[in-house]
Amino acid sequence: MPKILIIEDEAAIRRVLVKILSEESDTYEVTEAEDGLLGIELIKKDDFDLILCDIKMPKMDGVEVLEAVKKIKPEIPIVMISGHGDLDTAVNTMRLGAFDYISKPPDLNRLLNTVRIALDRKELVVENTRLKKKVSKNYEMVGESKAISHIKDMIEKVAPTEARVLITGPNGTGKELVAHWLHQKSDRSNGTMIEVNCAAIPSELIESELFGHVKGAFTSANKDRAGKFEAANGGTIFLDEVGDMSLSAQAKVLRALQENKVQRVGSDKDIKVDVRVIAATNKDLKKEIEEGNFREDLYHRLAVILIKVPALNERREDIPLLVDYFAKKIAEEHGTSNKKFSEKALKLLQEYDWTGNIRELRNVVERLIILGGSEVSEQDVKLFASK
Repeated sequence: MPKILIIEDEAAIRRVLVKILSEESDTYEVTEAEDGLLGIELIKKDDFDLILCDIKMPKMDGVEVLEAVKKIKPEIPIVMISGHGDLDTAVNTMRLGAFDYISKPPDLNRLLNTVRIALDRKELVVENTRLKKKVSKNYEMVGESKAISHIKDMIEKVAPTEARVLITGPNGTGKELVAHWLHQKSDRSNGTMIEVNCAAIPSELIESELFGHVKGAFTSANKDRAGKFEAANGGTIFLDEVGDMSLSAQAKVLRALQENKVQRVGSDKDIKVDVRVIAATNKDLKKEIEEGNFREDLYHRLAVILIKVPALNERREDIPLLVDYFAKKIAEEHGTSNKKFSEKALKLLQEYDWTGNIRELRNVVERLIILGGSEVSEQDVKLFASK
C-alpha cells in the first residue's frame, strides 16, 4: 500500500488533500504533519512513497524540508504545494530536486495525475536500485584477510570524493573490481563507467579511442566520432593498464585532467568534460618514469590516492572463501548443482603458488567442478589442478 505524507500547516488544505486521495483510492495510506519539523521526524521514522509539502510554513519552510529530505531519503519524490504568490519559489524547487508542484486550491485531476506519476517513478527508482545491486554482485570483492579489509576501508573513504585513484598490483588480482567498487559507491554511480584497456589498443589508435576524432582526421575516419572521455561525461573513466599508454596520449590525458577539456583528433575545438579518472597498472610506474616511458607529471595527477591490490599468495587465508564463491557462480553458469570442496582439497589449494592470481584460481575451480567427483577431493586437486 503506497504511503503518502502530507506536510501542510493549514488544516483545511490537509482535509481537502486527504479527502481527494481517499476518494480516489482506498489503497493509499495517508499521514498528516502540521509543520516541517514534525514532517522530518516522521520521514526519519517511517518509509513513505510520496511527500506532499507546502512551501510557506512556520518553524521550517518547504524548501528547507525538501533539502533535508534529499539528504535523508533522496529516493522519495516530493510534490510541492504552492500558494498564488509562491509560484516562482515552486519552480525553483524543481531545480532543487522536487518532482513537481501543485497550486492551491488543489485541482482534483492535476493532483491525482501528479500523485500517480510520482508513485510510478518511485517504483522505477526502487527497481533500478535493486537491479544495480544485482549487477554489483558481478564485482563482489570476496575475502576477509587484513589486506582486503584494508582495501574495503580505503574504498569507503575514497569513493564519495572526487579524488583520482591509481590501483596497482599484478595481473589477475582484481584491480577492475576495486575500480567498479569506487564507481558504484561514488556520487557518480548513476552515471556511466567507461573502461579502456590501454594495453589492448594499438598506440596509433589510442588517442582516437580516448578523445574521438573528426571526419578526415586519418584514412579510416569516415565520420565524426566521440571518444571515451566524452562518453564518460558525468561518470567515471577507468584507464586499465595505463602504463602501456603512448607518451603522446599521456600528454593529452594530462591536459584533460588539468583543464577538464579534450580535443578530438583532427580538431582544435575544446570539448568540456566532467569525468572522474581511475587508473590501474601492473607496472612499476616510478621505474617507467626513470626509463622515460611515463610522464612524472601525469603520475602525480593520477596517483592522488594509491591502492595496492595484493597477489593471491599474499592472502592465502581468503582462498577457501574464493573457492566457495567461484564454485557457486560456476554452478549457476553451468546450470548444475553446487559442488563442495573437502577440507584437504582446500588446504592443498592454499599451498599452491598462484602466479596467475585470482584469475588462475577461478579457472582451476571451474576445471575441478567439471572433472572432479561429487565432492572435490584432495586427489582431484592433485590430478586436475597440477601446476
